[in-house]
Amino acid sequence: MTPIGKHRPERVAAVVQATIAEVLATRIKDPRVGFVTVTGVDVSRDCTHAHVRVSALGPDEEKQRAMEGLASAKGFLRTQLARTLRLRVAPEIHFVLDRGVEHAQRINQLLERLAEERDSE
Repeated sequence: MTPIGKHRPERVAAVVQATIAEVLATRIKDPRVGFVTVTGVDVSRDCTHAHVRVSALGPDEEKQRAMEGLASAKGFLRTQLARTLRLRVAPEIHFVLDRGVEHAQRINQLLERLAEERDSE
């Protein structure tokens, strides 16, 4: 593999992330997809699959609805990617709920509680 081809999936992932984030913010009118943030994208070596990590605000029911809205928008998003990317085949999009933000918030809450307990002793 040439040095140029070695970084191709990374470059494609960056374009996929920027394109999907922009389309979600400006062109998707589905209310289920209201507060969704694209947190990262991993593209397969052959650039045929893109695993898009998303974060959604709200309780689990709202997150599930957001994922359903994203699933229904896959075709439109892939069409937009095909227009942006200069690839023979636009990558198949797979949305994955990223719970990293939730875990970070939970850890912060626990650390704050520990600090408060230590200060009160």
